[in-house]
Amino acid sequence: MKHIFTKDLPRYQDQEVELRGWVQNLRSSGKIWFLELRDGAGYAQVIVDEALIDDKSYQIAQKLTLESSVIIIGVVDKHPKKEEYELKAKLINLVSRAEDYPIGKKEHGPDFLLDNRHLWLRSRRQWAIQRVRNTIINAIYSHLNQQGFVKIDAPILTPTSCEGTTTLFSIDYFGEPAYLTQSGQLYIEAAIFSHGRVFDFGPVFRAEKSKTRRHLTEFWMMDAEAAFVEHEENLKIQENLITAVVKTVLENNKNELNILERDTTILQRVTPPFYRLTHKEAITKLHERGSDIKDMDDLGADDETLLTELYDKPIFVEKYPAEVKAFYMKRDPADPIRVLNADLLAPEGYGEIIGGSQREDDYNTLLERMKKEKLNIADFQWYLDLRKYGSVPHSGFGVGLERLVAWVCGLKHVRESIPFPRLINRLRP
Repeated sequence: MKHIFTKDLPRYQDQEVELRGWVQNLRSSGKIWFLELRDGAGYAQVIVDEALIDDKSYQIAQKLTLESSVIIIGVVDKHPKKEEYELKAKLINLVSRAEDYPIGKKEHGPDFLLDNRHLWLRSRRQWAIQRVRNTIINAIYSHLNQQGFVKIDAPILTPTSCEGTTTLFSIDYFGEPAYLTQSGQLYIEAAIFSHGRVFDFGPVFRAEKSKTRRHLTEFWMMDAEAAFVEHEENLKIQENLITAVVKTVLENNKNELNILERDTTILQRVTPPFYRLTHKEAITKLHERGSDIKDMDDLGADDETLLTELYDKPIFVEKYPAEVKAFYMKRDPADPIRVLNADLLAPEGYGEIIGGSQREDDYNTLLERMKKEKLNIADFQWYLDLRKYGSVPHSGFGVGLERLVAWVCGLKHVRESIPFPRLINRLRP
């Protein structure tokens, strides 16, 4: 008997096949049972008709519970009214009968669902989100590989910070202080002198005591760095990456987006060029919308929301004040109080999904900036060395995976975008 996956049912119409999976839902009508089977690849309806199945299998069907695992043999049939295929069962083997499943059809509060995250992941909605997340991850890899970027792994344990020590998780590293990484950026910058264009993709950690819908304490970041790339080209690389990712999701995840009831109208508009505003222009627009942000302030989450509600596709906000940005960002030669950076904001109020900049490539300029910010030069001497041996103009950016997933899926909170969210008040399960 050929074991197949639910997604392959249309290829086996009128043939006898075997499905293996879990009972997602079940109901009865007289002597007929309707099971919704989940096998990881998708979902399928299984019809259990007492007249077409042996007594033992029918008795098993009557005793099934939500999340019981089964192996079912039957004949593939086209649904009489929908463009779907179902299985008419001939034999049911029970693998494991589940106890009373705690997550039902009734409304559950977020704390209950997060406490049971290990089970909540089985729901149709959470299944769909993680499938889209998987597509996004693979689309990022695929696009960057096609553009000549080489994957370089940055360390998770670091001796110092990337952007300040106030949001670091510290640990004892065999008697000396160490930290969980905030970003792999500084490390993969070293690799551009070997490979030209590089990226990393891994978990990063921020100890911000923030409870907003956009914040996690552990999340996944893709950092990319490229030699001989300056500010304008850096934005084009980001623009093409996000366009490719969204296009791939629209092509490959129609079913998942439908389950999520995601309005894909805006996603379909994600094509170059994206909108662009300078920080100064963004401040003006925010003042018009009632924000009390000051002229030289960084944009907060509320400001990003106000701004992105005005646009129907992503927006680059570029050239922020140097005083609110990291020490390694290159100054704008046309306006030295600002830097050659940009944040990419997703529309519909989702805000920042990418942060990037051209990096300072001059040794003395970078050294003076570090001294001004009172950084421990010894900790960063290796980073300064990159400017001593063949320095070149270079740029990079970081994509927050969970924020990107949240926007593409249309989620209200970033905690649904990662399998096991870590929040300031949540370390379990």
